[in-house]
Amino acid sequence: MLLDRFFEKGRQFLGCETPIMCGAMTWVSDPKLVSHMARCGGFGLLAGGNAPVEILREQIEETRSLTERPFGVNLITIAPAYQEQLDMVCEMGCRVIVFAGSIPRENEIQRAKDSGARVICFASTEQLALKLIKMGTDALILEGSEAGGHIGPVSLTVLVQQILFNVDTVPIFVAGGIATGRMMAHLLMMGAAGIQMGTRFVMCEECAVHPEFKETFRKAKARDAVATPQFDSRLPVIPVRALKNVGTNEFGRLQLDLLRKLDDNAIDRTEAQYEVERFWMGALKNAVVDGDMKNGSLMAGQSVGLADKILPLQGIFDELIDDAEKEMQRLAQRFNNSCG
Repeated sequence: MLLDRFFEKGRQFLGCETPIMCGAMTWVSDPKLVSHMARCGGFGLLAGGNAPVEILREQIEETRSLTERPFGVNLITIAPAYQEQLDMVCEMGCRVIVFAGSIPRENEIQRAKDSGARVICFASTEQLALKLIKMGTDALILEGSEAGGHIGPVSLTVLVQQILFNVDTVPIFVAGGIATGRMMAHLLMMGAAGIQMGTRFVMCEECAVHPEFKETFRKAKARDAVATPQFDSRLPVIPVRALKNVGTNEFGRLQLDLLRKLDDNAIDRTEAQYEVERFWMGALKNAVVDGDMKNGSLMAGQSVGLADKILPLQGIFDELIDDAEKEMQRLAQRFNNSCG
């Protein structure tokens, strides 16, 4: 396949057959989904989220019992248990550690590397990407603002031009708004080592979210996935992209309440930010586990407008690979015809 030559860099880095990553989605990316990703030849990421360290340890052990193939662990650097989680994943010799949420410290990246792990960091701006490379990350995930959950301010199309076209010192994976094999083919031909998707994989049969969560995704349009606003720089919340519902409005009210508490010196900025994260973790559980589509958090990328079918995970992989290969063959034939 033509696709093989474009997969090579990502394959070597991740150690899997197909450098298609499943984003770490709290309450979604559990050991079963991660192991199914491995079975299909892809690369799953366990979501550290706000999990107590012993729970995350159990999830790593369970995943290892389900598959001998490689997978990674995603750590949120602003989570209350983050430092304990980092110590634990280093101690357990996890193969790939992904830092997300905010900028990890340079010594934290080095600790992970010293444990034998390969480190991947998220980059949502050009400046951050270049800084993380200097700090020693082994690879980057460029995540555009089209993505679901916590997002950055820049679209993937701009990040591709700023970073992917200009940086070749580390493997670069891309995420945000990706749902089809044809799109994957073009991103690989642009230089991406692989892709990451989340929203599309929510729609696989093996994903154990509430059936109403999937049904809401199936009916949603791309424009329904909106980013939350930031009301005041004193509360620097990371925007979250989700399907708009009552819960979205509740988050707006929470921000205003926290700002009032900041005015009254009843809370400090760090605690305010923790309150925000606790809100999202609870609201996400309400939707993903309990099926509360009205008040829960329906985190989704704009690619939700393309995720209109529930398929077996292997079926999604087959479709992605088949469509990507057809697109590459189509372009190769077109090029040959024009040169002939």
